[in-house]
Order: sequence, then structure tokens, then C-alpha cells
Amino acid sequence: MLRIRCPWCGERDESEFRYGGQPVTYPADPGALSDAEWAEVLFVRDNPLGWWRERWVHAAGCRRWFELDRDTGTDEVT
Repeated sequence: MLRIRCPWCGERDESEFRYGGQPVTYPADPGALSDAEWAEVLFVRDNPLGWWRERWVHAAGCRRWFELDRDTGTDEVT
């Protein structure tokens, strides 16, 4: 099982957390985007092999969101 360190609660089992995906930057002028461009912003995400920054929420604990770095090949977390 993956062990994740919550910045507020300490290290816990993965089952206490929910994955939030990669951080997303929303466009400054959303009205200028076409439907296809909005689809890219909302639904298309990277799927790399190696170190990756992700968002997680401690759903069964403090319920706070945070970011961490995880190696998607080995599940090592920093």
C-alpha cells in the first residue's frame, strides 16, 4: 500500500486520500476559447512515466488539499 505524508496529519495509508490529478492552470480569458480548447483544459491530462506533481486531498482526515511529487513507475512519494 502507498504511504502518503499529509503536511498536517503526518504519514497515513493511501486509503485515507483521494487523488485530485495534476494541477491545472485555467485560462485568463475563458470566453476566448473554443469548445475544443475548453475540452483540452478540462479533460486532457498528461500521463508521464517518472516523477510527477499531483494534487491529493486527505479525505478521511483533515480534508485539506496539497500537492506532492510521486514517481508514477515506482509510487515513491516525496
